[in-house]
Amino acid sequence: MAHWIDRPDALRARLSSPPSRVGLDTEFVRERTYWPKLALVQIALPTDDGGIDILLVDPLVPGMNEALAPLLANEAVLKIMHSPSEDLIALRETCGEVPRPLFDTQAAAALAGVGAGLGYQKLVAEITGVALEKGETRSDWMRRPLSASQLKYAAEDVAHLFEIHDALVEKLDTLGRLDWLDADMARTVALAIEDPVDRWPHLSMRSAQFFDRDAQARLLRLLRWRDAHARTADLPRSWVLDNELAATLARSVPTDRDVIAEAIRAHPKGPRKLVDAIWNALVTPLSDEAEAPDAAQAERRDKNRIKAMQDAVSERATELGVADAVLASRRMLEPLLDTGEWPESLAGWRREQLEPALTPLLTKR
Repeated sequence: MAHWIDRPDALRARLSSPPSRVGLDTEFVRERTYWPKLALVQIALPTDDGGIDILLVDPLVPGMNEALAPLLANEAVLKIMHSPSEDLIALRETCGEVPRPLFDTQAAAALAGVGAGLGYQKLVAEITGVALEKGETRSDWMRRPLSASQLKYAAEDVAHLFEIHDALVEKLDTLGRLDWLDADMARTVALAIEDPVDRWPHLSMRSAQFFDRDAQARLLRLLRWRDAHARTADLPRSWVLDNELAATLARSVPTDRDVIAEAIRAHPKGPRKLVDAIWNALVTPLSDEAEAPDAAQAERRDKNRIKAMQDAVSERATELGVADAVLASRRMLEPLLDTGEWPESLAGWRREQLEPALTPLLTKR
């Protein structure tokens, strides 16, 4: 049964005796902001008769997020969620807490060999045989009151999490992989708490591989500034400075502020009010930019060796019955090939599974 909760005291009463686990989901909006804005929180609670109660919590009500925070921080209560990366950020920014401990049903399904990257509807169908509707995926969750179809959709997003959790725990236990999931979940929670900023954002822009080192440094300055400004102003990065304009500005040696200002004004999405800030970012060296990886490295990388590494990953993934990406993506393998150092993303059980096959490829020239 679903219950609409629009009073903090009602939520506190419902959570006065916390269970050992809850199903948890959120609805949020992020079209016009940097940070996701929490619009609804769905909580599944087990009942004494083996059923579930579903709380549809309105986070727009004053005091509601403070009432929710103790549950999120209670480490005696397992939070079962599906693909929760953005939900964690929305809850952290709104309630000041990241849900922990965490069980991600999407990650668990991937480790159990059920399927990698499965959406909630597909996973529900795979585990329970229930076919869910997708009608409210793009709904306006900030409006009040929510419609009956919105409430039904929101409730279904947590209605099957306990059943999925039970099935996946059994599979992972049989495979001896519960520790693998625990390690991945601890890392997911830690990353959500730490909120690390991408130190080298220029590497994600394809055009940067065609820049010389000086132009790459200028692009890095602009992208670092853009991220900091977007976070502070709570605006999408592209609203602050879009990639095309950032690349255009970085290509040319900045010798004249007026030339840069004209290029910004001439661009359809040029942020004219930020000309001075962009100019300062463009011409001010970063203390660590000499350490920046070369974006052109991809062109010089030994493609045969990276392909051999991918083949080794694929072979081991097949033996384990999981998708290749569950073990290691190309993006994880590239820094390992370039430096010989195992990145944090390949630490723990992944390194244990891959090191015997990959170490010979790292030393082979």
